[in-house]
Amino acid sequence: PADEFSIQNGILTLQTNRFPYCIDPQLQCLLWIQQREKKANLKILSMRDRDFLKHFELAIKYGYPVLFKDVDEYIDPIILDILSKNLQGDTTHQYVKLGDKYIDIDRNFRMYLTCRLSNPILSTLHFSYSKVINYTVTLKGLEEQLLSSLVKIERRELEEMRETLIQEIFENQHQQKSLEDSLLRELTTSTGNILDNTELIETLENTKIKVNEVIQALNLGERTRQDIEKLRDTYRLAARRGAVLYFSLVQMSIINSMYQYSLNAFLSVFEYSVKSSQTNLKLNKRLESIINTLTYQIYCYGTTGMFEKHKLLYSFLITIQIELDEQKINYNQIDFFLKGNLSLDRSLTMKTKPTFNWLTNDAWHHCLQLSKMFPEHFQNLLIHIQEYHHDWKQWIECDEPENYLFPNLYNELLNDFERLMLLRCFCQNRIIFAINNYITKIMGEKYITPPTIYFDSIFEQSTSQIPIIFILSPGSDPTNDIQKLAERKNQIHKINIENGTTGNDEHKSLRILAMGQGQEKLALQALHAAQHQGTWLLLQNCHLLLSFLNELEKELELSTKSHPDFRLWMTTEPIEKFPIGLLQKSYKVVIEPPSTIKLNLRSTFVNLNLQTFTESDHPAYPCMIFILAFFHAIILDRRKYDKIGWSCIYDFNESDFYVSVDILKAYLNMSLERGSLTIQWPTLRYLIGE
Repeated sequence: PADEFSIQNGILTLQTNRFPYCIDPQLQCLLWIQQREKKANLKILSMRDRDFLKHFELAIKYGYPVLFKDVDEYIDPIILDILSKNLQGDTTHQYVKLGDKYIDIDRNFRMYLTCRLSNPILSTLHFSYSKVINYTVTLKGLEEQLLSSLVKIERRELEEMRETLIQEIFENQHQQKSLEDSLLRELTTSTGNILDNTELIETLENTKIKVNEVIQALNLGERTRQDIEKLRDTYRLAARRGAVLYFSLVQMSIINSMYQYSLNAFLSVFEYSVKSSQTNLKLNKRLESIINTLTYQIYCYGTTGMFEKHKLLYSFLITIQIELDEQKINYNQIDFFLKGNLSLDRSLTMKTKPTFNWLTNDAWHHCLQLSKMFPEHFQNLLIHIQEYHHDWKQWIECDEPENYLFPNLYNELLNDFERLMLLRCFCQNRIIFAINNYITKIMGEKYITPPTIYFDSIFEQSTSQIPIIFILSPGSDPTNDIQKLAERKNQIHKINIENGTTGNDEHKSLRILAMGQGQEKLALQALHAAQHQGTWLLLQNCHLLLSFLNELEKELELSTKSHPDFRLWMTTEPIEKFPIGLLQKSYKVVIEPPSTIKLNLRSTFVNLNLQTFTESDHPAYPCMIFILAFFHAIILDRRKYDKIGWSCIYDFNESDFYVSVDILKAYLNMSLERGSLTIQWPTLRYLIGE
């Protein structure tokens, strides 16, 4: 990135007298070092590799640069002497201790350490032995990157002209410096009277002419650059929105460690959104289309990999981040909304509180703080409550106060977020509903209705280089859906690796392997075979074998020539120690039962194919499929009430539904064979319902 913060980080990395430890969650530093040190035979190592010491020793001896990636909070003690530059010998010959032996160290040896964690817990060891540099991308830096990406799509010739111009300006500045140095060198090395040295005077004149030409070229280049920047700035609003959305997305990792997203994945969604948005010859309409498409695509991308209980929070986070960026709200307002009045001294509250039974001490306590922090709109709040206490009482005691206006035109003084703040003082139990209303008004209703997961859509967004990770909740299992998808995509031959059975067509297959102790070698063999043949591989219960996942991540990074039809599917429970790199690289999908009867019904019918409705000729069959789906939705919805819903815990899932469909189909077909259309409801109730 060309922002000042990134440039300063680059200077620190190159000029520091200690080896740099780079906090690099977006891999910006890693990519930059790879590009910069490519010609110097850069060695990229990991301390988790078994043979890293051998490669490290060779790099020290022969002066190759070394980049240790994924050095999180632990540094292998074996490299401490090198990290601390504890060198021995004299200026002509130096050596260092590595493990239990001493090795020569080349003068050109350089070492970089990078960490993917955005907020690692670093010890004094990190700070005393290395130079800690934070490469976390800034809002401004990301905005510039997205602007370049956007202009390349919309006005490619403009961005190419800018890049060429930047290169020309750099070359001209370098030439100007060389000419000035040459001029000084000629003057300092000349002997005798300068005025008598005609050759020197001629050289100086020629140099001066060249310098003036370079200066003119620089001035012209600068004016052209400013004109180009003005044209690029017309697209800045969309780039700014993209940067705001990215930071909203990555902040969700605080809520759940499985919510990890790489900058590269975000850039892919950004470019897809720009290209798929509606075209328009009017620039302002085009930008509006890009912004709306981008915002919704990022929302869908994020919610696909989040649990239901966190989706509303994510929508709210997007909304307030956009409002903050547009300066419609401020951080003080958000702080009050989250915390209220934290003061422990309630003496003033007790002294000033009116003696209304409907007004609690907590509500008055929060109102005092609200009027104190935001006098512009709430200065007269306390007086207003006392003057119109009957109206306020009526408003507070209604069933849905968030859907009613505040008493006596007080509503007209406030914006949408200020209404949330005031509601928070009185009715904290209605905040969730009020947040729904707030998001709907600012962003639209679709931002409180997460999209249904379509497995065909998941497949379309996947590639042979991007694994799909299903994060499971209790009772969920996507295996059946993946098998159906494989049938639709001609991956129809299933190989069960555990029992070693195979079929005739090895090139069109879905391979399934349940992970567990001792399955590492088998899984790697299956991975290599699938990558080569272009088949699908499903690794189930990956959380049971975390040690294998680091090896899997390494294999995926090394395999750059996989068959384009290859797909890696993985299932796991949410677990804190799941490798960050693998999560960032993957397309994440959370599988859990929908949260309402409506969403349950929609999910069921989305996953049903038309063929299901034609598998029985009984006239009641389609209607009974609907009845069965409704029954399935009800029993799933009752689980949210815990033991009040069901006396014992039972994980109803899609398998139960499909087994019930098979029972229903078999029973109705049997009735038709007997020449009867009569339905024995008690029998069906017993087989399916009991």
